[in-house]
Amino acid sequence: TLNFVASELHKGIGGLFNPAMPDEGKAAIKNRVGIRLDYVNDLLGKQQYMGGNSFSAADAYAFTVIGWTAHVGIDLAKWPNIAAYMGRVGARPAVQAALKAEGLVK
Repeated sequence: TLNFVASELHKGIGGLFNPAMPDEGKAAIKNRVGIRLDYVNDLLGKQQYMGGNSFSAADAYAFTVIGWTAHVGIDLAKWPNIAAYMGRVGARPAVQAALKAEGLVK
C-alpha cells in the first residue's frame, strides 16, 4: 500500500507542482491521477483505510498526498469515498495535533 501511494499518487500529484509543466502535461497527469483515484475510491468503498479497516502508516502518507489535490486543481467531489476518508483521517486527534503543529489548521 505504501508503494502504491508513493508510485501512483505521490509521483503523479507531486508532478503537478512543477511550474514549468505545460498545460497539456498537467492535463495528462490529472487524467492518470484520476484513474488512480478511481481505484482508491472503489477500495475505500469496501474498507475504512488504505490497507484494510485499521489505520496504518500508509494512511498518514495517503492523507498528506491526497491533500495536495486541493493545491493542484483536483476536486475530490467526484470521489465521495475519498472525501469521506479524508474527513475520517483528518478528524483523528493525532492528525489534528500534527496539522496544528505545522500551522496548517488553527
